[in-house]
Amino acid sequence: MIIPHEQLDKDTLYNLIESYVLREGTDYGEQEFSIESKVAQVKQQLHNGEAMVFFSELHESVTIISKGEFKALQSDTPFNE
Repeated sequence: MIIPHEQLDKDTLYNLIESYVLREGTDYGEQEFSIESKVAQVKQQLHNGEAMVFFSELHESVTIISKGEFKALQSDTPFNE
């Protein structure tokens, strides 16, 4: 289930994004970016619709996924979570 990021408390959203950034260990190329910079990039992706907050009822967890990951989830399962 998609949760509109605008409906989350700003501190909750920040903590979710920060947890995602730290967990993912995303490769940003040769240049190093601060945690704050990475958080800002993910916030922008959420704002642009390139990423979304996703709650899995099956796993009882929430995470951030890309639009492509969401589409893949929809095509892999016969029902939406």
